[in-house]
Amino acid sequence: MSQIGKKIINIPSDVNIDLQENLLIVSKGDYKLSCALYPEVKVTFEDSIIKVDRINDEKKSRELHGLVRSLINNMVIGLTDGFSKELNLIGVGYTTEIKGDFLLLNLGYSHSIYFQKPEGIEFEVPNNTTIIIKGVDNQLVGDVSAKIRELRKPEPYKGKGIRYKDEYVRKKAGKTVGAASA
Repeated sequence: MSQIGKKIINIPSDVNIDLQENLLIVSKGDYKLSCALYPEVKVTFEDSIIKVDRINDEKKSRELHGLVRSLINNMVIGLTDGFSKELNLIGVGYTTEIKGDFLLLNLGYSHSIYFQKPEGIEFEVPNNTTIIIKGVDNQLVGDVSAKIRELRKPEPYKGKGIRYKDEYVRKKAGKTVGAASA
């Protein structure tokens, strides 16, 4: 049995749950998240507790058991606490700032890059080399941060580029000039 799937999910009092036949909608205030439910798992909601069970021991049911429980738990956590990712810009002249609904990035190219803010995402720029991406949907926060990082990945020789806050970039040795010749 799935160790993650067996855990129950406690629902805070300010979060609303709408459980339909094949759809679960979790809402709080203006925010609303939904998750498709599979026929291989059974989701029950009673007394502010959600429990996920599988209907049989087939491979597909075992695969979806922990997945569905994690997706529901992430929706609840997103609506109560929210998710955030921090990106750091490393390199001479690499800067960022917010211009309306756009994030203006100077990444060493001959032009500036304007990255439009998607619906449900907030950008914070505490200094000109740090970007904090916040939102209630964990998947959307990760997707947006990955797209921004893709604009200039960290390179292995000098370490310049956009990297996650806790990311470690292993540096390679460059060419050695004037190596011993025979």
